[in-house]
Amino acid sequence: MMNSEEHKIPGIRLKNNKAQVNVWAPLAKEVVLLMGPSLELPLTRSGEGYWFLLSGELQEGDRYRFRIDNKEYPDPASLSQPGGVHGPSEIINLDSFQWTDTDWNNLPLQDYIIYELHVGTFTPAGTFEAIEDRLDYLLQLGITAIELMPVAQFPGQRNWGYDGVYPFAVQNSYGGANGLQHLVNACHEKGLAVILDVVYNHLGPEGAYLGAIAPYFTDKYHTPWGDAINFDDAWCDGVRDFFIANALMWFRDFHIDALRLDAVHAIKDMSPVHILKEIRIQVDDLMQHTGKNHYLVVESDLNDPRYINPLSKGGYGMDAQWVDEFHHALRVTASGEHYGYYSDFNGIAHLCKSYTDAYVYDGQYSEHRKRKFGARAIDNPGQQFIVFSQNHDQVGNRMLGERTSQLLSFEMQKLLAAAVIFSPYIPLLFMGEEWASTHPFQYFVDHSDPELAEAVRKGRREEFAAFHAQGEAPDPLSREVFDLSTLQWDQLEQEQHATMLHYYKTLLHLRKTHPVLKDLNRKHVQLACDEVKQTIQLCRWHHNESVWCLMNFSREVQTQSISNPSPLMTILDSASSQWKLGEDKSIKDRPGNNTNVFVLQPESFVLLGTRPFTIQL
Repeated sequence: MMNSEEHKIPGIRLKNNKAQVNVWAPLAKEVVLLMGPSLELPLTRSGEGYWFLLSGELQEGDRYRFRIDNKEYPDPASLSQPGGVHGPSEIINLDSFQWTDTDWNNLPLQDYIIYELHVGTFTPAGTFEAIEDRLDYLLQLGITAIELMPVAQFPGQRNWGYDGVYPFAVQNSYGGANGLQHLVNACHEKGLAVILDVVYNHLGPEGAYLGAIAPYFTDKYHTPWGDAINFDDAWCDGVRDFFIANALMWFRDFHIDALRLDAVHAIKDMSPVHILKEIRIQVDDLMQHTGKNHYLVVESDLNDPRYINPLSKGGYGMDAQWVDEFHHALRVTASGEHYGYYSDFNGIAHLCKSYTDAYVYDGQYSEHRKRKFGARAIDNPGQQFIVFSQNHDQVGNRMLGERTSQLLSFEMQKLLAAAVIFSPYIPLLFMGEEWASTHPFQYFVDHSDPELAEAVRKGRREEFAAFHAQGEAPDPLSREVFDLSTLQWDQLEQEQHATMLHYYKTLLHLRKTHPVLKDLNRKHVQLACDEVKQTIQLCRWHHNESVWCLMNFSREVQTQSISNPSPLMTILDSASSQWKLGEDKSIKDRPGNNTNVFVLQPESFVLLGTRPFTIQL
C-alpha cells in the first residue's frame, strides 16, 4: 500500500518487481494505462487529483500511453521517449545503473570554474558518450565543473534544449537516461562537478501535452511563451509537486551536483512560499538524508538579492546566480555596442561597479526600463555570482550567432578572458571560447510541424528586421545552421587557436592556485577606473598578499602607476611574446627608474604581485 507522498511521485517507477504508476489529472473522469494492442490497466483515483496503480504486469522496456477521458497521451512524467515527443513512453529503471562515485561529494562552490556546453554541438557525434572522450581535455584546461544546456526531451534531433516538453525524460538522441548517468559518473571519477540547466518557466511549443492532461498552466499571467506555468492558481499543488519531484530526481537519481534554473524572473508565483523556496527546502531535506551536497543556481535579470539570500534572512535560498550585467558592462567597454539592453551601460565605469557590487543597477534609474531598478547585494559572497564574457544566450541570440572571436581582436579577447577569470566571482566559459573558435553558435530547432516551423522562421526574421544590413537571419530549421554551430576541434592545430588555448590554461591555473585569486572575498577588492584612458586597476588581497590586475581597454599605449611601498613583480603579461602572434610588447621596459610605473600595450592585461609566483602547468 502506498503512503500519501508516494502517490505524488509522477510517472512509473519500478520497485520490488512491481511498477508504481502515478498520474496527476484532477479534472479527469477516467485514466487508463495502455500497453500493446490489448492490455488496459485502469488507475484508481486518489486524493488531490492523483491517479495510481501498482502492477506486476509492467516491465522495463515496455512502451505505453495513457488514455485520459477517451484521449491518448504519452506520460507527462515519462523517463524515456525513444520515438520522440509524440511517441509512446518507455518504462526504464533509474536504479539499475551501477554508480562508482560513492566517495564523491561535490566541490566547494568557490572552487567551481564552469564550462558551459551544448551536448549536440560540443562534438561531431553530439552525445553524452562523446563528451566523456573530452573530459581529460577539460581537466587539462583547468575546468572543475561542466554545465550542460537542457537535456529534457525536445522535438526532433536539434534544439538548444529550452523547447523541452518532457522534464523527466533525457533526450534520446543524446544517449537517454543511462547515457547521462554514465557521463556524470565519469565526471565524478575525474573530479569534475556537473551542472544541469533545467527550465521551470515554460515548455516548448511542440509535443507539450501537459496542458491537455491537467491544469499545468494559468492565464493569470502573461509570459513570452504564453500562459504561465501554474504555480499559484487553482490546482497548483500538483504542478508544484511535479517540478519539485523533477529537481529532486536530478540530484537523487542522476547524481547531478547543481541545477541552473533558467530565467526564474519568468516564474510567476505569489504564493506565501515561493516555488523556489519550496524547492530549496526539499533539496535541503534530501541532502540531510543522503549526506550529499547540491547547489541551486538561478538565471535572473531582476537584480533582486532575495533570490540568493538564505532562508534565514527571508530569501529563497538559491546558492548563486548568473550576472548578466557584468557581461553587458564588459561588452560595452570592449566593443562600444549600445543597442538594446546595452544602451543602459556606459562601459568602464559600470564594469568597475560590477567588480565591487555585482549588480550594476541596484536602485538607480534605468533608461532602458524607464524606472528605478534593482537592489543592493550587500552581504552576498563572491561565490554567489557567476560571470562570463560569452554564454549561449549572449552569442546565440545575436542574429548571426557571432562569437567574440568574430567581433573583437585577438588582444581584446585575451583581455576579456582575464577580466572574467580574475574577477572575485565564479568564472564561466562557453565551449570553444578557450581557443577562440571562429565558428558561430546560432539558434537552431528541428520542429516537425510545418506551420510551427514557418512561424519560427518568421519570428526570427521579424526579430532582426532592423539588422537588414547584415543580411537575412539564418534559417533555424536548417541542418547547415546546426552543423556550422558544431565545434571544429581541428582548429586547435592552428597557431592562433593553440596560443589562445595555452593562454586560457595559464589564466585558469593562476585562478586555481594563487591564494589571492582563488579567494572570493568581495570586501577585499579595490578599483581605480580611468574613463578617459579606458583603464582599470583591480587590486585584490588575501591575508598579507596582494595582486594588481591592470587592464587597458583602449587602442593606445597607457601608463599606469601604483602606490605600493615595495616593487611589484610581473606574474603575467598578455602582451608578452608567448601569447602573441606578432612581436613582444610586454612591460619589461618601464619609464624612468620608478619600478611601480607600468606601460600597458593597447588592449592588454598585466597581473602584478607583491612576490614572485611560478606558473607550472
